[in-house]
Amino acid sequence: MDLDIVDLSRLQFAITALYHFLFVPLTLGLSIVIAIMETVYVMTGRTIWRDMTKFWGILFGINFAMGVATGVVMEFQFGMNWSYYSHYVGDIFGAPLAIEGLMAFFLEATFVGLFFFGWDRMTKVQHLVATWLVALGSNFSALWILIANGWMQNPVGAAFNPRTMRMEVTDFFAVLTNPVAQAKFVHTVSAGYVTASLFVLGVSAWYLLKGRHVPLAKRSMTVAASFGLAASLSVVVLGDESGYQSSEHQKMKLASIEAMWETEPPPAAFTAFGFPDREARETHYAVHIPWVMGLIGTRSLTQEIPGINQLVDDAEGYIRDGIEAWDALQIIRAARSEAEIPAEARKRFEDKGVYMGYALLLKRYVDDLRDATDEQIRQAAMDTVPPVGPLFWAFRIMVGLGLFFILLTATFFVLSARHRLDAHPWLLKLAVWSIPLPWIAIESGWIVAEVGRQPWVIEGVLPTAMAVSNLGAGTLLLTIAGFILIYTVLFVIEMKLMLKAIRKGPPHVSEPHLSFYRPMIEKLARTR
Repeated sequence: MDLDIVDLSRLQFAITALYHFLFVPLTLGLSIVIAIMETVYVMTGRTIWRDMTKFWGILFGINFAMGVATGVVMEFQFGMNWSYYSHYVGDIFGAPLAIEGLMAFFLEATFVGLFFFGWDRMTKVQHLVATWLVALGSNFSALWILIANGWMQNPVGAAFNPRTMRMEVTDFFAVLTNPVAQAKFVHTVSAGYVTASLFVLGVSAWYLLKGRHVPLAKRSMTVAASFGLAASLSVVVLGDESGYQSSEHQKMKLASIEAMWETEPPPAAFTAFGFPDREARETHYAVHIPWVMGLIGTRSLTQEIPGINQLVDDAEGYIRDGIEAWDALQIIRAARSEAEIPAEARKRFEDKGVYMGYALLLKRYVDDLRDATDEQIRQAAMDTVPPVGPLFWAFRIMVGLGLFFILLTATFFVLSARHRLDAHPWLLKLAVWSIPLPWIAIESGWIVAEVGRQPWVIEGVLPTAMAVSNLGAGTLLLTIAGFILIYTVLFVIEMKLMLKAIRKGPPHVSEPHLSFYRPMIEKLARTR
């Protein structure tokens, strides 16, 4: 069997990323939840809120440690498995990651120690500030990482240097304010807030079913239901923004998510259900909802959304323009000085250089891009279509679960307002069984974002097939097996530690309702 180095490198990075992303969303969300709980404690002085902060903080600490352990490896992979990618765009991609480490991670790591060990060494307000700085650091970390990832989806503020054969920053402010990155950030952190909310909701529901730590559980459920409902609604709104940005900058991804083979006249319909068939280029048994896709994708009723077939034809034209840019580049690089570069070649590269990434898709089929045949150009254009079936279903799983989260959190929000959180045991059981669902939704969203970008590692600039290191298949298979083994062990350790902490419960929980009755109980005992 011929093992593809590109696919093996992608598989290794996907495994490490998916494992790492099991821990990140809970860290993002729990940091805010415990900060909210401690804020209530400082404002009211009621010790049960301090106990709640400490208990959920223990679970946050376990998850935070595992997230750090699994995240460090990913940055090393850029140099080891994706060396040409690091060479080609390292000046741009490396800057946000360096800032994330220097600013966000150090901020978070510093104050997380004060959170755990500063309870008796700091005032209430000082400790609260430290807790909020932990939450701020967690979210800042996500911001810088998603700025880097957003640039991969929409490479703004950079230009290709023919002399160095690398992408270089031309406008760092444009990289920071990249609309795709901003949309991804708010959507991702909101998903993390939903994850933490359902985690707190489910664990608290389990306590109510067991009749344990009832005051803590009810208060925790009130916070989780309120925060989770707001976060669930924001995920939908901010997801709409991500869809709009895709229609602006990643048209093929949007068309593939919808399995939209032909261009849809305005207003485009949303395909709620169907079975995409890539070979036949049609979606069988499709169920359409009129107008919805037009509103999500274009925010209008008058714009059409291009289909996969039209986008493939467009890509073929971009590849031909890119070949012209490649030819001009060879002339430019052959010149001994800037003065010797022919004006015609310089003008051609300036006009067509933006399409050179499309021409690089031909590297899989021919060494000299100028020798590509019409058949090879057509095949390279077809390569711009990502896996339609997985994208189609991953998106619908994500959306369906998102709607369920709104319904679930809204239900518990109403029950909390009516002080009837434990009125329906079946709802409590549903909350417990719903704990894993946010992770399924998040991993589905990751598939939509990253698989939907294929065949590009940098959208329209650098194909994934060109970005890998020159490694052997045996080396990759060995490291993949090693990562799976180590990460599985870490995951099992995480689950055991979390379950042990949950079963044990808070080390000390103030019971205000019992303390109210304690003097009367003691008086009755003395009289007897």
